[in-house]
Amino acid sequence: MISISVRYFYEHNREDLRLEVLAGENGMDRVIRIARIQKPGLALAGYLDQLHRERVQVLGQSEISYLSTLDPDVAYQRVSDLCSAGVACLLVAKGLEVPEILINQSVKHNAPLLRSPEISSTLIRRVTTYLEDVLAPETSVHGCLVDVFGVGILFLGKSGIGKSECALGLVERGHRLVGDDVVVIKRKAPDILFATGADLIKYHMEIRGLGIINIKDLYGVSSIRQNKKIELVVELVEWQQGEEIDRLGLDEHNYSILGVDIPYLKIPVRPARDLSLIIEVAARNHLLKRMGYNAAQEFDERLFDKMTGKGWRNEKPDLESVE
Repeated sequence: MISISVRYFYEHNREDLRLEVLAGENGMDRVIRIARIQKPGLALAGYLDQLHRERVQVLGQSEISYLSTLDPDVAYQRVSDLCSAGVACLLVAKGLEVPEILINQSVKHNAPLLRSPEISSTLIRRVTTYLEDVLAPETSVHGCLVDVFGVGILFLGKSGIGKSECALGLVERGHRLVGDDVVVIKRKAPDILFATGADLIKYHMEIRGLGIINIKDLYGVSSIRQNKKIELVVELVEWQQGEEIDRLGLDEHNYSILGVDIPYLKIPVRPARDLSLIIEVAARNHLLKRMGYNAAQEFDERLFDKMTGKGWRNEKPDLESVE
């Protein structure tokens, strides 16, 4: 399971969230494995059964105010139980004044205690967004990702098949490059994949005979984008005489990445085929399918009706309605 240390979280969010370490520096190597944060109100009330050890615990005005209402001995025991439960870290919102008992127990149990001036709702949203990104399952593939009419299309195929040339043709037509050669993919939700280009070669492309080119410099910032949801996988394959290729489009196929099934097309490559045009049509057709219209299925149904005598051509026109 992917995890980060509290130290990593602190260092990468110190400026944006204006974080400060109040106590528990010796526990900064504790790990965060769960993106969702937790508010430990019930834990401070004495119910620890649902306290998650590997989450960030956010304490807002309610939790801090509640501590001040408790008997000192009870407050000591509740805070001690919270800090000794092995939580990833405690994060106080709104720049609130932290009770001395919380600082002391944080030091005693090496539980990192951080503070931010952000209000609880904003802090929770921003921390969750960051953790969902950094803790998302991730993989990388050898391919190319282009935004075509708003559809994120991932090109796959063996080296030299023409993935980069096809992507370049699409950029020339006004579409946007996300990444070439190495595409980094993250699963942001159970069925959603977002991808970006590798940092080192972002917005660069290798064209055989030309070498390395920079798409952003050549075509401007409107020709690129930082990341994109993957909605369609297209594999480019060499045209083989006699190989069976789907000609009607009735069979629907999927390509699995990180456990997510993505619609998949296999397109043969041969001289004189305008791949960029074919990909544009594939993107438009995907948009139509997403809206509930499938041209291949409609054609198949009309053909079936015609063969069984139920077609519209066999129906007599209503001459009165025509008049």
